Amino acid sequence: MSTRNLNQLLQPASVALIGASARPGTVGNVLVHNLKAAFKGALYLVNPKYDQIAAQRCWPSITRLPQAPDLAVICTPAATVPQIVADLGERGTRAAVVISAGFGESREGNGAGLQQALLDAAKPHTLRILGPNCIGLQVPGLGLNASFASTAAKPGHLAFITQSGALLTAVLDWADSRGIGFSHLVSLGDMGDVDFGDLLDYLAGDGQTHAVLAYMEGVTNARKFMSAARAAARVKPVVVVKGGRHAEGARAAATHTGALAGSDAVYDAAFRRAGMLRVPNLGALFGAADILTLASKPRNDRLAIVTNGGGMGVLATDALMDGAGHLAQFSEETHARLNAVLPSTWSHSNPVDMIGDANGARYRAVLDILRADPGVNSILVLYCPTGVSDPDDVAKAVLAVAQQSPDIPIIASWVGGSSVLQARNMLSEARIPTYETPEAAVRAFLYLADYRRNQELLAETPPSVPDEFVADPVRARAIIGAALGDGREWLSEIESKELLETYGIPTVPTRFAESPVAAAAAAELFNGPVALKIVSPQITHKSDSGGVALGLGGADAVQKAAEAMLAHLRKTIPGASLAGFSVQPMVQKKHAHELIAGIVTDRQFGPVILFGQGGTAVELIGDKALGLPPLNMGLARSLIAGTRIHRLLEGYRGEAATDLDAVAVTLIKLAQMAADLPEIAELDINPLLADSSGVIALDARVRVQNAAAEGEPRLSIMPYPRQLESTVAARNGEQFPLRPIRPEDEPALQQLFSVLTPEEIRMRFHVPVKAFPHAIAARFTQIDYDREMALVLTGRDAETQRQIHGVVRLSADPDNETAEFALLIRKAYANRGLGTQMLKRLIDYARQRGIGTLFGFVLAGNYPMRTLCRNIGFDEQPVKDDIALVKVSLVLR
Repeated sequence: MSTRNLNQLLQPASVALIGASARPGTVGNVLVHNLKAAFKGALYLVNPKYDQIAAQRCWPSITRLPQAPDLAVICTPAATVPQIVADLGERGTRAAVVISAGFGESREGNGAGLQQALLDAAKPHTLRILGPNCIGLQVPGLGLNASFASTAAKPGHLAFITQSGALLTAVLDWADSRGIGFSHLVSLGDMGDVDFGDLLDYLAGDGQTHAVLAYMEGVTNARKFMSAARAAARVKPVVVVKGGRHAEGARAAATHTGALAGSDAVYDAAFRRAGMLRVPNLGALFGAADILTLASKPRNDRLAIVTNGGGMGVLATDALMDGAGHLAQFSEETHARLNAVLPSTWSHSNPVDMIGDANGARYRAVLDILRADPGVNSILVLYCPTGVSDPDDVAKAVLAVAQQSPDIPIIASWVGGSSVLQARNMLSEARIPTYETPEAAVRAFLYLADYRRNQELLAETPPSVPDEFVADPVRARAIIGAALGDGREWLSEIESKELLETYGIPTVPTRFAESPVAAAAAAELFNGPVALKIVSPQITHKSDSGGVALGLGGADAVQKAAEAMLAHLRKTIPGASLAGFSVQPMVQKKHAHELIAGIVTDRQFGPVILFGQGGTAVELIGDKALGLPPLNMGLARSLIAGTRIHRLLEGYRGEAATDLDAVAVTLIKLAQMAADLPEIAELDINPLLADSSGVIALDARVRVQNAAAEGEPRLSIMPYPRQLESTVAARNGEQFPLRPIRPEDEPALQQLFSVLTPEEIRMRFHVPVKAFPHAIAARFTQIDYDREMALVLTGRDAETQRQIHGVVRLSADPDNETAEFALLIRKAYANRGLGTQMLKRLIDYARQRGIGTLFGFVLAGNYPMRTLCRNIGFDEQPVKDDIALVKVSLVLR
């Protein structure tokens, strides 16, 4: 369940308060006064103890109410709530706010049982529950204060969602003193039903909400949350504060990957992947929302700073460097033009210190020069009061430049008190992001830059994988199954490397030896020095236990080292059993880098991919980045770029650059393993040796477990549904591939659009469309397979399979009740039965998903499409108020 009946919760025309009280200081009494204060709809008070409360009639029961209220607010004892919800559902109410505590959050009594009873009572009526154990909600535009907060919010365009009721009251008080208004404030409480995903879905389509702010402690359904967050973040800023950042996790991890991938780091990766912006605290939450709704997105994080005081410029620069931002580099022409308008004592660099006597005209001249420099994408304007310049005059100069350059973000900081207050207000009223200190202004700019990067990941067209790889999941499952059949949770080193090889990850040749003598014999099979490692099911970190010897030359050296290892093991870990030894050639790569890559399973988000600098000190170095599978080349390259070692991998001081494509493809292969093999609990490749010639795994460890479910539901983002790949037949028997669309199909989709006739475009889009820009093409190709599906008809051979000749797609509502479809096929491929086959495949998919009704809108004059739909079984109805369209519908369940 997602947005079903949320209109009754968030836009009610009538409200009933169950548990209203006349006793001052009680929650029921506070709610009475809050609801009566400004709500524009019908209000009913319910409590059999009273005839009237606060001069308003009080009804004895739900059944006696004159109508079923859209929304019920319940503040009665927990034990009474399930029956009240059942009665409300029978009466026709479809949403309730349960203020009452004593449910799932209670460690005593039958709290969890009561919460389940509450949900069971609501389910037959699809009655939505906010809470329980919440402070309530406010919709200021309706005058609705269905909370026991002491302050009513002002109307505005920010929505605030929080798991903490206390935080909602603090935010209300803070925002009230600053004149900040809200479209919605919602306290989620225990999230028994309505959760973050539901509200993000609703608020994404709410016209009164321009940005969504959230305080989060955890998610309940990771896939629903990620789908909703990605959908919302595409249309408006979503800014989040995550509580519990320094929780140490639930267990001590057995692999380096597990040790490095803390739960908070996984949340960070999830927020980035969703296109959201994470900030550290509440103050930053509103500052970030301010700049995201006011300023255009910069093309990069290079900032030009203009100031009339050198010290302020230094503070701003320090803050920029602390945040890993960059100063813009001015062109020679810009330097020359600045020299012409500034005193000779100006700073001659960025920051541009114009000297303390800079007036509005000087600011204007400098800003005009900077906005013309192609290397300047954002400008921070600083001003401190002096006796020889007018802050208002300077503010007017900034406003004039901002109006001429709407695509270049301009951020302002007028430092001071009463003397700059009017200028600061002038800038704020003109929607220029304005801050009291240089540091606050720079932090806001960095939020803007971070948000841009996250948004780009949502809309980036990734390159295709350079070398297509063929995985062998059947062989991989056999390797894992053998270990699980033996009762083992750890694969041996040799098994781990065999597993990597099934997905095309290069590994160093490794031989198993049962004894020191056998190890010596195995070493003779390799030309040159070898590495010897102990094999024991009780020892996972071999180097920490003296179980690794490197650079051994000759059979005698190997046998002696093996015997020494065996003696050391019996002395230091007497309970450990020795299976034998692994022997492998030493890989001599002078300029290679030691990396780590792996998989770890997070409790909320499922499999997570880790990448970073490897080696024995990997935890101490702590250079890592996390990403959620599935990955493509763009996401994999972004993951690599999120580490410090990335700069070394790019090449330095004459050293050749590492083959980053090979590293990225390795991460993609690991992501595919995570999707295909739910038995993998943890996986380490450390070190993954990488240089200009490619990558090779020197060591690997894999922990496995019996899978509770298929691989796909484990992932918080649904992967590419390969099972939907098929072929369709034209009437003459020709077979054409039909497969789900992929992000890298954007160029092919744009090529398809370029060859469509104006009439074909009108029939598909219902209006003339002259261009198909990247933003739209990316939205059509980077779909959430959990909510949308698009199947593309491609060429028949390897040369033409990257061409798209037709597309059929559906977009489902979050509840899977209805889905809208559309079909487009090139004229050259029409009238061959292909469109019918494509639509039938989409209908089969929709039925499998459990979608209730499939519908679409067709131009009344598009007789071939109408005929096709009628032949398949669609009903047809005219569209009210638009005689040019007809609606076709097919009931699937």
